[in-house]
Amino acid sequence: ALVGGSGTGKSTVIRLLYRFFDPSDGRILINGQDIKTVELDSLRRAIAVVPQDAVLFYNTIEYNLHYGDFSRSLDDVREAAKMAELHDSIMAWPKQYETQVGERGLKLSGGEKQRVAIARAIIKNSPILVFDEATSSLDSITEHKIMMALQRASQGRTSICIAHRLSTVVDADEILVLSDGRVCERGNHRSLLAKPSSFYAMLWNQQHQAHQENV
Repeated sequence: ALVGGSGTGKSTVIRLLYRFFDPSDGRILINGQDIKTVELDSLRRAIAVVPQDAVLFYNTIEYNLHYGDFSRSLDDVREAAKMAELHDSIMAWPKQYETQVGERGLKLSGGEKQRVAIARAIIKNSPILVFDEATSSLDSITEHKIMMALQRASQGRTSICIAHRLSTVVDADEILVLSDGRVCERGNHRSLLAKPSSFYAMLWNQQHQAHQENV
């Protein structure tokens, strides 16, 4: 996981992974291979991003889910919707998977839009999943449900969670804490909190206190 305040360079990592630009110094390796030596299309197929705000096209929900990879079957689309905990909601709509969504269609909630983004990433079936502030605009109850869907989507894959809200990264194997564009701390949630003077502990305490005040 990558955590830190706004403007610390978290989302820049995605642009570097996708090679929208290359680092001015050093290399980026995936499984020991410099990504500069990999064909761009192949590299980008290997990475699926769940963004903060999913774009919906004015079309059926089936089309919007299938957008992750149109070569996959409709059964795959439905299975991805189930993994993203969206299938039951869709089946409750009058036209189910043929329901029009988007600008002039059915308006989806923030949680439903995030589930669309998760389902698209599942359909893409990439070995690397990147969650870019995927729950930052959701309430705590919806966030918990989305995190459960993200965990299912992550099984058997390398997952990178970019987050400002630290509650979303407590189960991460390793957390990199960014400040001023640099990694200032690294470790898991428990080891970072064990250092009361750490930047991570300070962020955690600030967010926990703010949450308590809002309850």
